[in-house]
Amino acid sequence: MRPLVSAGTLTAAVTAALLLAPSAYATGPGDNGTVKIHDAKTGEELRKNEPHVCTFYLDAFGFDGGQQVDWHIESWAPTADVKGETVKSGSLTLDGEGHGRTPDQSLPDGHYKLFWNFDGEHGRAKHKVFWTDCEDATQPGETQPGGGKPSASATSSAPASATPTPAASSPSSSPSAPGGGDLAETGNGAPVGPLAAGAAALVAAGGYLVFRRRKAQQH
Repeated sequence: MRPLVSAGTLTAAVTAALLLAPSAYATGPGDNGTVKIHDAKTGEELRKNEPHVCTFYLDAFGFDGGQQVDWHIESWAPTADVKGETVKSGSLTLDGEGHGRTPDQSLPDGHYKLFWNFDGEHGRAKHKVFWTDCEDATQPGETQPGGGKPSASATSSAPASATPTPAASSPSSSPSAPGGGDLAETGNGAPVGPLAAGAAALVAAGGYLVFRRRKAQQH
């Protein structure tokens, strides 16, 4: 009978241990949160990871309230000169809902890996790999496609003033003859054509008078 009692006591003790273990585990710090990389312009409520950023921050969700966090970022292949070199680090205390975020961060363009250590983690830190790429970001003074300030070349190519020059606005000093051609002139500026016509008329008149005189003498 005594062996049966001992077996029953052992079974009860094991059952009680199994029932109490989850509740004891739940009371301590847990490893049930997640951390995201967010662009600096992204709101904290978004729980989506953004692995391609320029300026960024680290955003944590679902951890136990008040957990302490230590984090660091290492340079990573393929852009790292030395893989595993820590380039940034920090710490923060999460709020009562297990949420927290870092201030905005910036790094040279490249590939990096975040390591997120906290109280109660199991095994290893949470981690995220991400890229920073600010090369295509608009610099101050640059224009966006389809709008913005005109370039210096566009300004310098503006049409010149439409004010006429004196040479263009003054009338021609040489009169032109009707029909578009210029008449020959004598030394004193008189046209040659009218003078020649007058001389021909005088010669014709003189010839006519001579003819009349000879005819009168014949009679």
